[in-house]
Amino acid sequence: MDTKKRTTLWLILAIALFMLWDNWQVYQGGTSLFFRGGAKEAQTAKDKAGLPEVPIQTAAIPAAEEPEQNTAETKRVAPAKPAETITISTDVLVAKISTLGGVIEELELLPHRDNVDAEKHMKLFQKNEHLTYLAQTGLSGGAYPNHTTVYSVRPGSRTLGDANEIQLIMDAEQGGVRLTKTYTFHRNDYTIDIKHDVTNLGKDPIHPSVYLQLVRDDSKPEGQSRWISTFTGPAVYSAEDKFQKLDFDKIADGKAEFATKVDNGWIGMVQHYFVSAIIPKEEAARENFARKIDDHLFAFGSLVPVGTVEPHKTVTSESRLYAGPQESAVLEKTAPGLELVKDYGWLTIIAKPIFWLMVQIHKEVGNWGWTIILLTVLIKVAFVPLSAASYRSMARMKQHMPKIMELKDRYKDDKPRQNQVLMDYYKTEKINPVGGCLPVVIQIPVFISLYWVLLASIEIRNAPWLGWITDLAAPDPFYILPVLMAVSMFIQQKMSPPPPDPMQAKLMMTMPIIFSITFFFFPSGLVLYWVVNNILSILQQWWVTKRYMAGKIKEKPKAKGKS
Repeated sequence: MDTKKRTTLWLILAIALFMLWDNWQVYQGGTSLFFRGGAKEAQTAKDKAGLPEVPIQTAAIPAAEEPEQNTAETKRVAPAKPAETITISTDVLVAKISTLGGVIEELELLPHRDNVDAEKHMKLFQKNEHLTYLAQTGLSGGAYPNHTTVYSVRPGSRTLGDANEIQLIMDAEQGGVRLTKTYTFHRNDYTIDIKHDVTNLGKDPIHPSVYLQLVRDDSKPEGQSRWISTFTGPAVYSAEDKFQKLDFDKIADGKAEFATKVDNGWIGMVQHYFVSAIIPKEEAARENFARKIDDHLFAFGSLVPVGTVEPHKTVTSESRLYAGPQESAVLEKTAPGLELVKDYGWLTIIAKPIFWLMVQIHKEVGNWGWTIILLTVLIKVAFVPLSAASYRSMARMKQHMPKIMELKDRYKDDKPRQNQVLMDYYKTEKINPVGGCLPVVIQIPVFISLYWVLLASIEIRNAPWLGWITDLAAPDPFYILPVLMAVSMFIQQKMSPPPPDPMQAKLMMTMPIIFSITFFFFPSGLVLYWVVNNILSILQQWWVTKRYMAGKIKEKPKAKGKS
C-alpha cells in the first residue's frame, strides 16, 4: 500500500478508536472532549423521588432582585385551593399547564414520535422518574405571584378546532399585585406567546420584574445513542456575544461564562433534534441567569424588569416560548440566531450549503433516503478531478510495486541505503508516494460536514427509505448496511497496493470489521451515505486503474527543470 493510502487509513482508524473511547467516557458519566455539557447521565428514579411537589422555590429567581424578607414570606404562602391541570390542544401541540404557578408541566409534539416508543408522541416538557423539564414564569422583586402561587383560570375553549389561535388566561393576586398570564397558541406553530399583565392594587409604586425560566435536570434524552454523543444543555444567544453553549458542571460550580445583561437574543435548552427557547421582546433589557437549584437540577432563563407600576395601573410584558423541533426554516423565522442550535461547529460554512442542497433535492424526490444517495453522488461528481488524481497516483504506485518490493528486500538490512535507493527510484520514475494526499485532504472537511448535517437533521428522524429501513435516524435493524460497508471497505483494500509489512497488512484487513461493528450503532442514514460513497469510490478507482494500466491515461508532462 502506498504511503498516502496507508497514512490516511491509519488516521481514520485512530480517529474512529478515539471517538469510540470518547463516547464510552460519556456513557460512563465522564466528560466528552468534543461536546460541552455531555458530562452526566440521568439521575435515578430514587433521586427524583426526593424532590418536593413544587420542585423550585422562589430562591431560584436571582436573589439580587428580591429582598430576603419577601422571599421568605413568599415561601410561606400556602395554596388557597387544590391545583388542577389544564390541557390545551392544537394541531401540533398538547400542553398541560398547572394552576399551581401556571407552570407548563408537559408538552407533546404531535408530529414527532418518542425516542423509545414509536407509538407515543415526543414529550419535550415533562416530570417523571426519567426527566424533569418544566417552563415557569412569575414575578420577582417582592411577595408577588410566582410559579408557586395558585392561579384561577378564566373560561374558554381548550381545543384549537377551526380557529387559528387559542388562549389560556390565568389570574393570581398576592402582595397587593394582580398578575394575569395569557398563553396564546397558534395553528401549525411551536411558538407560544406569553403575556404578563402586572396590576398594582396597592397605594405605592412598585418595581417588579418578570422571570421566565426553564427548569431541567442534566440527564440525556431517553433513547439517545450511547455511541453518538450530541450536545444536551443550556445555550444563550445575543447579537454581541453570538451563540454560547453552557456546561452543566460549570453552572454547578458557578464558573459558566455567558452573556447576562443584554437587550436582545434568547436563552434556551438544546438537545438532539429539539430545542426550547425563551425569547423576550427585542430591545427589552433583561438579565440572563443559569444556576443549580438541586442535585442534578438547574434553572436558566431571563429576568425582565417591567419598570415602575403606579397604583391602580397595569403594565404589560410580552415574550415568547419556542418548544419544538430543530427545523432550520422554522428556527430562522422564529428568532435571530435560533438556527444555530443546529451546531455544525467550525464546519458551519460548509455544512449549511450542503443542507440547503439536500433540502432542494428532497423537494424533487420526496424521500430522504434517495436524497442522501443523490446528494452523495453529486458531491462525489464534484470531486471527480481530485479523486482521479489520487487514484492515478495509487495506480502508478501499484504498477511499480513489484520493483519497489524488490528494492526493499535487497536493502532490508541497510535502512539508510534502502531509503536512498527508493528516493532515487521515485525520482527516476517520477513517482510521488504522497502525491495523492492533497486531493484526499481537501475532501475530508466536506465529507465530515455531510456527516454532521445528516446527524443533526431532524428531517431524517422517523423518515423511511425502503424495505427494512423505516427510520433513517435509527440504526439498521438487520445490520445490512453496516455489513455492506464492511464488504465495500474490503474490496477497496484489495484494489489498493498491499503494505510491505505483513503485520500492517493483517491489521488493515481487520479495519472493515472494526468499522462495521462501530457503524452497527450509527443512524442508518449516515451508514447509507458511507456505503454509497464507498461504492462510488470503488467504481471510480476501478475505472481509473483499468484505463491507466491499459495506457489510456498518461501522466501530464512536467515543465522543464521540475521533477
